[in-house]
Amino acid sequence: MAAAKHYLDDPTNAVLSGLRGVTLTNPSLVLDETNKIIYRHPSSVASPQNVSVVCGGGSGHEPGFSAFVGQGALTACVAGTIFASPSAQQIRACLSQRLPEETQGIIVVVTNYTGDVLNFGMGIEKARAMGKKVEMVIVADDVGVGRAKGGKVGRRGLSGTALIVKICGALAETGASVEDCAKVGRLAVDNLVSVGASLSRVHVPGRPLQEAKDEEERLGPGLVEIGMGIHNEPGCEKVKTDLPGLVKTMLAQMLDPSDQDRAYVKIEKGDDTVLLVNNFGGTSNLELSAVVTEIVGQLRSTYGLKPKRVISGTLFGSLNGLGFIISVLKLADTGLGSGRSILELLDAPAEATGWSASIKTETWEKEYDGISATAEDEKEDVRPTNLRVDPNLLKSALKSGLHRLIASEGEVTHYDTIVGDGDCGIGLKRGAEGILRTLEDGQATEDPLTCLTRIAGVVEATMDGTSGALYAIFLNSLCANVRKLDSPSQTQLTPRMWAQALDGSLKALGKYTPAQPGDRTLMDALVPFVETLKETGDTRKAAEAAKAGADSTKGMKASLGRSVYVGGEGHTEVPDPGAYGLCQFLTGLADGL
Repeated sequence: MAAAKHYLDDPTNAVLSGLRGVTLTNPSLVLDETNKIIYRHPSSVASPQNVSVVCGGGSGHEPGFSAFVGQGALTACVAGTIFASPSAQQIRACLSQRLPEETQGIIVVVTNYTGDVLNFGMGIEKARAMGKKVEMVIVADDVGVGRAKGGKVGRRGLSGTALIVKICGALAETGASVEDCAKVGRLAVDNLVSVGASLSRVHVPGRPLQEAKDEEERLGPGLVEIGMGIHNEPGCEKVKTDLPGLVKTMLAQMLDPSDQDRAYVKIEKGDDTVLLVNNFGGTSNLELSAVVTEIVGQLRSTYGLKPKRVISGTLFGSLNGLGFIISVLKLADTGLGSGRSILELLDAPAEATGWSASIKTETWEKEYDGISATAEDEKEDVRPTNLRVDPNLLKSALKSGLHRLIASEGEVTHYDTIVGDGDCGIGLKRGAEGILRTLEDGQATEDPLTCLTRIAGVVEATMDGTSGALYAIFLNSLCANVRKLDSPSQTQLTPRMWAQALDGSLKALGKYTPAQPGDRTLMDALVPFVETLKETGDTRKAAEAAKAGADSTKGMKASLGRSVYVGGEGHTEVPDPGAYGLCQFLTGLADGL
């Protein structure tokens, strides 16, 4: 139900406020509120005689296409209400009043939806009746709806529209004729295929919450809908699959020449292409980047395609939809010579906030020397000491503590979900599992420093976040302090000697964090352990002191760490997750001795 929550529940206010925001992020733009038109300020148009490029459609697809208005892209954009075409009157006002009077012609880019085609068509005919030279470029790039279902309507317009807008806008900027702009726009459409997939339909502001509840039931857990449109139109199939499987199905619909229902464009191995991976609006940037990786990998391995350009981001959204669209554009020859190829037009600069492709042509085309993406493992040259421990006992104790820590991950995660961000348990478990693997793979040694150095390296590599840094600092300092205890002859490392080294490491840790017992951190368990071990030399008593310290954090208000920012009374119900996790390890360690 999170997708049904909005900052603006009034859809009319949301659209107008959103359009105003576009003019605030690009001061060269003007808003005609009555007709919901974003257009370039006359003083910002350096060559008003150039062809004007106009696009539009329902709102909810931001940044498409109001944020595409600007030099090198659109001259104006007409916005409808959410997911509804603008009226013919709005479009007529745009074509007759909001474009430079000197313009030699107008290109209108329209997505292939009945309402858009009809209303823009009506506006275009009115403009032609007034003597204006106008050409319409209809974008129909979706393959999710095949020939059989598409019938006379044909393919829907998807995110490939962003590429067509950029191509036409950049070509118009060169002074090309309206006929050439239309020809190239249609050429690009004829070589364009797209398909979308989403984990859920979107909820439109102002609509009943029941719609969101119904949607949860319609598309159950673990299902993804392939072929979903940008207006909540249902897709061609619902499947349960992983990302590689999903991408495989989507690319097959776009590129498989044997699929007679969907083989709209013949794209063969080695063809020059451009890839656009468009966010519906609600997919995290992290996941979208992973999606790009999967798509590019399968294009290369399965289809022999290495895109000349890879563009990703939210260019043609569907409110906060949890989905993405793949668009592949085959690069065809425009026949217009240097500076006017499709690739050059896509690379041309644009002063439009919605166009996110920022990499220059030179960067794309430069040859880069191969560099290994994986750094070689650093082999630390550990100078041995004369200190000695029972390697079997040390290994047994460590394994006991680590297994107990891993078993407590669920509790630690639960506590951290209440008072933090929920990652403490996973982080501790990941570090513990890494150390266990090192203990199993490494050769047993009587030199404690060799073992400690290996453990410190594992913690550095596997544990991130604040706790990972604290443990890494502490363990590296412990290595240095253990070395200080070295002697000319073989010496057994006693609990009190361990305590001395641990105490030095606590002092070193104090240089990097102000945390002390009472601040509700892992220090509430660590400090009592070290102090008790120093006083008694008894590991069992030290572990009991650590447990008492961790227990004392229940009800303690945090002074440091992320818990400080978390509201509510959760701290009264659970102990500090970091302190609890550490005491579990120390208790298990004592049990193993």
